[in-house]
Amino acid sequence: MDTGTPTSAPAPDRLRASGVALMVGSGLASQSGAAAGALAFDVIGPVGVVAVRQWVAAVVLLAVGRPRLRSFTRQQWWPVLGLAAVFAVMNVSLYSAIDRIGLGLAVTLEFLGPLAVALAGARHRATLGCAALAAAGVVVLTRPQPATDALGIGLALLAALCWACYILLNRTVGRRTPGVEGSAAAGVVSALVYVPVGVAILIAHPPTPAALAYAATAGVLASVVPFLADLLALRRVPAHLFGIFMSGSPVYAAAIGAVVLGQALAALDWLGIALVVTANAVAVLLTARRARAALTPAADGS
Repeated sequence: MDTGTPTSAPAPDRLRASGVALMVGSGLASQSGAAAGALAFDVIGPVGVVAVRQWVAAVVLLAVGRPRLRSFTRQQWWPVLGLAAVFAVMNVSLYSAIDRIGLGLAVTLEFLGPLAVALAGARHRATLGCAALAAAGVVVLTRPQPATDALGIGLALLAALCWACYILLNRTVGRRTPGVEGSAAAGVVSALVYVPVGVAILIAHPPTPAALAYAATAGVLASVVPFLADLLALRRVPAHLFGIFMSGSPVYAAAIGAVVLGQALAALDWLGIALVVTANAVAVLLTARRARAALTPAADGS
């Protein structure tokens, strides 16, 4: 009698492989979307691109999350509104930074946000090493040059701060609202904020069909695809592995920026990116190890 074991048993390796594919696809889609949005900057500017991106993302999030807004309590609304504000500021600051200092540098500096959260959660001696490594990377990336754009660097660091706030607020939203309703509601509120701003910009700077297409592509690739891919990936791979793969996004951004936007980086820039990526990956591993160690006594005593 055929037990069917080979076909009916779960395949962890296959699940993990599909999870890795989803994570790589998410990173590539996110940075490709940002590059597509950058192609519309000359016509409608970074804020116009962000407005269209937010609108497209909100429509999809509304369909996927189906938030029951009328049932939200005040305790649920506060973190949702905070997350919506973070969405709005993070995206416009990042895209404005991309316009000024390029995709690779802007995304690398933005990654200091999740790195700071990971370092805060590690509480390990090696944390100082990660912080020093990241600091060295930032010094290399922001070294004074004739073409140094201080405002662009500042905008990228603002995006980093927003990303750190996003991580912390998203945890609270996830605890207080079911499923992805909270994140979907935040996306919708953020899109509504951009309605008057976006309309004013599109009236002042009439968009071409190509510019609208690029901005809409940014909404799909940089918001919708990562949102769905990350949800599916986290069901297949451990959180620490997810964090490590996320650390590769600055590399994707630099490569895509060079190929699509012609934003070539110097060898020292690549070194700075490598330092930040390495610091982030090690910090994620330290955080995961600490979390496992904290659970071990409870498991032994059960």
